[in-house]
Amino acid sequence: MTKENAIRIFEKKRVRSVWDSDVEKWYISIIDVIEVLTESTNPRRYWSDLKIKLSIEGSQLYENIVQLKLPSTDGKSYKTDVADVEQLFRLIQSIPSPKAEPFKVWLAQVARERLEEIDDPEQGIDRLLEYYHRKGYSASWINQRLKSIEVRKDLTDEWEMRGVKKGQEFANLTDIITNAWANMTTKQFKQFKGLKTEGLRDNMTTMELILNMLAEATTTEISKEKKPTNLSENQKIALEGGTIAGNTRKAIEEKTGKKIVSRLNAKTMLSIDTKSEED
Repeated sequence: MTKENAIRIFEKKRVRSVWDSDVEKWYISIIDVIEVLTESTNPRRYWSDLKIKLSIEGSQLYENIVQLKLPSTDGKSYKTDVADVEQLFRLIQSIPSPKAEPFKVWLAQVARERLEEIDDPEQGIDRLLEYYHRKGYSASWINQRLKSIEVRKDLTDEWEMRGVKKGQEFANLTDIITNAWANMTTKQFKQFKGLKTEGLRDNMTTMELILNMLAEATTTEISKEKKPTNLSENQKIALEGGTIAGNTRKAIEEKTGKKIVSRLNAKTMLSIDTKSEED
């Protein structure tokens, strides 16, 4: 899955979290955690002071903190300091609070669910199926989406084997592939569909998913044959894989007279499906 926002409730206070499929980690809002543990009226100030304290103590924790966009109470999304589960465990040790222990239990639950999915992939698949069915996606779309996750995993495994770094380099290669087959970058694609924090793949039509899978699967196969040794070589292969899918898209559009890349997103697709059932 791409980045999936979730608002988890801990003692009736929201703790925002986001799943990053590029690095396969849950990231959790540090400000939200601090507010829960300290009941501070100004958790941002508390975090600012804590960063200074950690720096003085020589801790490298803050250096590894990343920022991701999370939804705010005003309905907009802003870049927010987030930490993975391991970082949060370390951070909690620096916050004197009687609430630390139950929060560790809550974090352990988040980590346990992920570990269960790693040890038994079927559990992860079951959770995904439940999620997509609950959202109202069609069975055929869900099948393609699950297949796309498998194809994406094969590609990222191949990239890791070739020395590509998770995060920015993964994103760079993904952009190249997407631009080659869809004629727009990932960001442009999301904007085209009217998306903000929502995942792009969860808002693709069935044909878009198929072409994206073709692009990624082709890139994987070419990489296995050419065995790239640096980012530049991986970029060339990503372009080749994406271009093959792009040419396929053009051929289909020429035969059908219809554009494949569309503004349809999950909201509009599900709305159309519901209306069709009613008719």
